[in-house]
Amino acid sequence: MLALVDGKDTRFDPNLFSIYSYKRLSELWALGNPFAWHLSLESRLVFASDDVDFINRLGMPSPYRNCVNDCAKFYSLFLEARESLMRDKRSMVFDLSTIFLSIRNLATCYSLGISGRPDFSRHSAIRLPNGAAVQISPDAYATIERARILTIRGCGDPIQETDADRIVPELKIIERWMIDLVERAKLHGHT
Repeated sequence: MLALVDGKDTRFDPNLFSIYSYKRLSELWALGNPFAWHLSLESRLVFASDDVDFINRLGMPSPYRNCVNDCAKFYSLFLEARESLMRDKRSMVFDLSTIFLSIRNLATCYSLGISGRPDFSRHSAIRLPNGAAVQISPDAYATIERARILTIRGCGDPIQETDADRIVPELKIIERWMIDLVERAKLHGHT
C-alpha cells in the first residue's frame, strides 16, 4: 500500500505502507522514473480524504530515459551481492535477496525501456519477450525469490547453505544475461 502525505503523518505505519510526499511523487513523474510508470500503469485508488485521485491527475509520467544507466546499476548491484555470497555465507539470505532484486529490477527497467511491454512483477526476468528472459532453473529462481520475501517480509521457509550452493552455478548464466540486456539497451540508444 502506498500512502501520499503532506509532511509527517503518524497515521501510517512505515512497516505497512510505502510513504511518499506529493512533492516527491511529482518529482518521480517528471523524471520518468520506473516507479512512477509502475504506479501510473498498475495502481488504483483505495481512499482519498479529498476524493481526488492524485496519481491519475498527474497523467502519464515523462518518458523513461535511463534504461542503460539503470540496467548497469542493477548489474553492478548483482556483482557486489555475488562477491559477498562467494566470500562469506553468513549474509547469504541478504545476498540472495539482493541478487533477486537486481535481476527483477534490471528486467523491469529493460521491459519498460526496450521491450515495449512493461512488467513490474516479481517474475519480470523470466517473462521478458523475444528471447530476453533469464534462463536459470525454476528452482534457482524460486530460491532467490524466497530469499527476497524472507528479507522484506520475514516469512517463508528458511534458506539453507545447500540452497545457496545450488545457486552458485547459475550466477554465471545470470551475469551473461545481464550483460546481454545492457548491450541490447545500448543498441537501442536509451541512456
